[in-house]
Amino acid sequence: MLFEDRIDAGEKLASEIEKKIGRPSIILGIPRGGVVIGYVIARKLGSELDVIVARKIGVPGNPELAVAAVAEDGEVAIEEEVAALYGVSHQYIEAQAKKELEEIKKRVEKFRGKGKRIEVKGKEVLIVDDGLATGTTMVAALKYVKKQSPIRLVAAAPVASREALMKVQSIADDAIILYMPEDFFAIGEFYRDFSQVSDEEVLEYLAKTKSGKI
Repeated sequence: MLFEDRIDAGEKLASEIEKKIGRPSIILGIPRGGVVIGYVIARKLGSELDVIVARKIGVPGNPELAVAAVAEDGEVAIEEEVAALYGVSHQYIEAQAKKELEEIKKRVEKFRGKGKRIEVKGKEVLIVDDGLATGTTMVAALKYVKKQSPIRLVAAAPVASREALMKVQSIADDAIILYMPEDFFAIGEFYRDFSQVSDEEVLEYLAKTKSGKI
């Protein structure tokens, strides 16, 4: 399966979400690409949209390979097998998590402003990203939101590796994935257009939602 772009992926994913679980109350998009897809889903299903910021921690010398991820509250999800394979210590992960948490705070303030995130307690919440390679970032986000007692917590993405799906299924109440290829190298290979999303675009999508122009 090949998606034209994130809008196309969001439309297809929205249809599958509605078919499987109906219309969730809240969509939380992981910036930046997950917000684009989250916007499309929120527009189609009439859900509220907000961001949830989680950051990947890469292996030293290979930043694209996730050894861990950290969420807004400092919740850290560690890939123990990756850490052992590459000899990454927990001390290194903890130090990097502190640095990433500072960046998370800046992004939260930029994307959400002074406002608080939408209340999730007792609501059906769906967290979405534009793809799950290792699933580490999604896991950190899920763990953070689960602490806040949503009535149902669902993870969703247009494409995911089998490994990532297994991880999120162990935390979320449900996981909705459109395509799970046998070979998975990078999320971008499943999109014709996987252009980088800017912070300004994220703010535009969030503004459209808040103004009711979805």
